[in-house]
Amino acid sequence: MKSFKRGQKGFTLVELAIALVIIGIIMGVVLKGQDLLQNARSKKFISKTKAWEVAQWTYTDRKGVFAGDTDADGKIGDGNVNTALVAANFIYPPYEGAAGAETNTIAMGSLTFYVFFGTDGGADAGKNIMVICKDAACSTFTSDEILYAEALDTSLDGSSNGAAGQVIGVNAAPGTITALEWEAVYAAAPAAAAWTALTTSAIVYYFDSKR
Repeated sequence: MKSFKRGQKGFTLVELAIALVIIGIIMGVVLKGQDLLQNARSKKFISKTKAWEVAQWTYTDRKGVFAGDTDADGKIGDGNVNTALVAANFIYPPYEGAAGAETNTIAMGSLTFYVFFGTDGGADAGKNIMVICKDAACSTFTSDEILYAEALDTSLDGSSNGAAGQVIGVNAAPGTITALEWEAVYAAAPAAAAWTALTTSAIVYYFDSKR
């Protein structure tokens, strides 16, 4: 067993306290950096969601109908949102992917969200909606994905209350999802519910009107 040699000193309490303070500062900076990164990603998610909405309104200004409303009855869901928006030749399109391989996605680091348009009451009924899911089947969100839903809700409604407002949390997938056409239609208006990981299946945004 080694013993301290004469003149060899250990750490004093003051030195240990300083070391702990420095470690605490470093940990605080790391955690704060993670919060800033999440906030930046949330703002990007909000911005990209709004870009999809702007694309629909811009298309309406050009064509007189929404993309995906072939019979011009004001309801999305009987056409093809994909071909309509791609053919619009936007300078800054909302979709991702190279020409010929466009996708209705919002990529957020390791996460990917899918954007659909349709109605909350059948193709020729109900109100127009934007539906955002984690995949083409609208599986339930994880806790990390719920953070983006709450950020969007707060940005558009002023609070992260998924049970009310123009942005709502929905625990059921749309009755009809036409993935290649970027369309999703509910058979009847879905019930709004609080944002809950492993329960919430979709973000439903009533971009065209209030619920």
